Amino acid sequence: TCSFLDTDRALVLLEEYCKKLRKPEEQQLKKAIRKVMGIFKSSLFQALLGSFTEKATRHGTTFHPSLPAAVAYDVLGCPKD
Repeated sequence: TCSFLDTDRALVLLEEYCKKLRKPEEQQLKKAIRKVMGIFKSSLFQALLGSFTEKATRHGTTFHPSLPAAVAYDVLGCPKD
């Protein structure tokens, strides 16, 4: 299921990736990634994530991979499994 640990892991991966973006032509991508990171850190996103996790648990549904991890993996070009 989605979890706050997935969000934390996604933030770590995105932060590491941002540190590698140094070229002038990469700054727009870096800015976009920082916006995504800000969303992941927001109280609204955390509340929605908690709500989805609670509903999924109640209904026996799982989300794999989690939204934060999936976005991070897509940005980094990593396989999801």
